[in-house]
This record gives sequence, C-alpha cells and structure tokens, in this order.
Amino acid sequence: MSLEPHQLDTKGKQAFANKKFDEAAEYFRQAAEGYTLGRAGLSAAESKNNLSVSLLQAGKAQEALEAALDTDKVFAEASDVKRQAMAIGNQAAALEGLHRYDEAIEKYELSAELFGSVNEGDLRAMVMKSAAALKLKTGKITESAFKMMGSIDVKDTPTFFERIMKFFLRFIK
Repeated sequence: MSLEPHQLDTKGKQAFANKKFDEAAEYFRQAAEGYTLGRAGLSAAESKNNLSVSLLQAGKAQEALEAALDTDKVFAEASDVKRQAMAIGNQAAALEGLHRYDEAIEKYELSAELFGSVNEGDLRAMVMKSAAALKLKTGKITESAFKMMGSIDVKDTPTFFERIMKFFLRFIK
C-alpha cells in the first residue's frame, strides 16, 4: 500500500523529530514527488524545504541546497512572502554548510529583508544573527557588530543577554 503525499510528509516530520534525518529526508523526497505529480506546487515546495533541512542536518549540504533551489520562486509566485523568506534562509544555511560564505550572507540578508516586510521580527532577527555570525567568521568584524545590533533591534522581546550585548555594541558605532 503506497502512502499519500500528506502521509509521507507527516512521517517525515515524525522521523525528523526523532532525529532520524536520513529517514526524514527520504519521506520528504517521496512527498515532494507525490505533490509534484499531483500538481500541488506549494505543497511540493514545502516538502522540498523540509527535505533540505533534513539533508542539512544529516550533513549533506550540497543535496540540501539542490532540494531548496527555486522553492523560493514557487512561494513568490503564490505571494507567500514568509515561506519565500524561509526557503531563501534554507538555501543560505546550505550555502554556509558548503563554506560559500559570501553567497550565504547575501541569502540571509535577503531572507531578513523579506521577513521584515511581513513583520516577522523574531524570524528576521534569527537570520540576521546568522549573517552576523558569518561576517564575524569571515573577518568582517565591524559589519558583524552592526548586523548583530540590527538583529537585536528588530526582535520583539530581546533576552537579558541580548540587551546586555546591545549595550556593549553601541560603543562600536
């Protein structure tokens, strides 16, 4: 008995929750194929993004990137900006896993911009922090500090640690 795409998707989420990333990836791959055959483009793109995250967690950055490529365009065509931003963020994470840092930073910044346009402050802050960490890793220290400060500024409820960091970062300006 073969499973419907939504059932495969559910099994993939369960496997992911149990940290069985390779198994989750296979379920998401099958779900994406099923959705594609059924001409359910948004669901197929969502499954491909889930596949990408699973593959990245399994240490397969190149496959993760390939899975996530162009999913952002599907969401853009549907005017689903939040999922478009998530898809771009997934691409950025895969690029980071491939040590393609400048490309990853670009994608993280685009993702942050899109999250900002739909008032998703916490998600925007998360990807801005990822961009800041990469800038720090690549020696762009001043840019990193400004990016980190920006990520804290857009957060709805900064943590105690983030408020302290913001206090110290203001001296870099």
